[in-house]
Amino acid sequence: MAVGTELLLGQIVDSNSAWMGQRLAQAGIDSHYQTKVGDNLARIVSALRLALDRSDAVLVCGGLGPTQDDITREAIAEVMGAKLVPDEAVAGRIRSMFAQRGRTMSENNLRQAEVPEGARVIPQTRGTAPGLICPVGDKVIYAMPGVPYEMMDMMDRAVVPDLQSRSGEKAVIRSRTLRTWGLAESAVAELVAPRLELLDRPDEKATLSAPRPTIAFLASGIEGIKVRVTAKAADEETADAAIAAEEAELRRLLGDRVFGVDDESMEHAVGAALIERDLTLAVAESLTGGLVASRLVNVPGAGNWFKGGVVAYDSEVKFNVLGVTRGPVVTLDCAKEMAEGVRRLTGSDIGISTTGVAGPDPQEEVAPGTAFIGLALPGQPADALELHLPGDRDRVRQFCTISLMDALRRRLLEA
Repeated sequence: MAVGTELLLGQIVDSNSAWMGQRLAQAGIDSHYQTKVGDNLARIVSALRLALDRSDAVLVCGGLGPTQDDITREAIAEVMGAKLVPDEAVAGRIRSMFAQRGRTMSENNLRQAEVPEGARVIPQTRGTAPGLICPVGDKVIYAMPGVPYEMMDMMDRAVVPDLQSRSGEKAVIRSRTLRTWGLAESAVAELVAPRLELLDRPDEKATLSAPRPTIAFLASGIEGIKVRVTAKAADEETADAAIAAEEAELRRLLGDRVFGVDDESMEHAVGAALIERDLTLAVAESLTGGLVASRLVNVPGAGNWFKGGVVAYDSEVKFNVLGVTRGPVVTLDCAKEMAEGVRRLTGSDIGISTTGVAGPDPQEEVAPGTAFIGLALPGQPADALELHLPGDRDRVRQFCTISLMDALRRRLLEA
């Protein structure tokens, strides 16, 4: 649970909860809910009670500082039915820290030394506010500062070991994400349905030594649909083996719609395919205005296979630089000639191109959202595809960029 009105106002992005979720997964600890609540005593108390009703342990981040709006301690004490009492060891450490830095300590800093009766302190090593381990019946609340490096230190040093000790089991949770392009989320789910049905069968119970992976879908806009496979197991080797087996089944169902794993982007997939075939690439862009080239050069080592590009936004550049036949430029033929032209101009093995109408107004009587992408591969006549892309001007350009890279990737797989 993340505490702070600034989180609700959008003034600060809650990166702490994301990191804590990843850390818990690494430790094999299931995390079922994440909550944000403002600096209001009644609402923090209510959120804590709800969290304890549905979970065995609650991790709270933020609200342990010295100011009047830092009221996490008070809320936890109310939930515990305990009084806040000063901890002289903590107070002494806070005074010592200020003295070592040659600074005068405001008395309100000693609020950070108040601890609910029955709670255990997580000593600070990087700041002033200690963390807390607070028993509530047979459940527990862990409180940590909101400063990320202080929270991370306490998680690793105290919270995760205590959780593992309480759970009585050591486990790991591992995930792998397959990235797909070209299908809607519903279509991906339909293809994967046989695996979901098999994994959900009630006749066999998963164990840490024989885990049964779970599958989830993540719609990622212009980056396609992600299929995440997760396994909880006794150790990394067992979890990774279960995930690898499930990944093989999913790839069998999804085929070449899978272009990458985890952080592998479409441009990484294109670069890998070019390296494997010892081919070079150049791009001519009108509609996308340099977006394709920008993404390609994001790949480390792109200089080994990317020759360069031409942003031919004005028609005269298409005619005079790329050698496109004078006439309409929002056409399949123009896309083909642009691809051939940049291939010839740069001496690359492959040329690709984009032209079309991003909007908001039509051009050459062609509707906004219409795009033409060209591909000129070795030993083949140049080809072009017509696309009808959704969204505003920016989304049309982004969709065109990844669609072009995916079309090239598929052509290379066929070669």
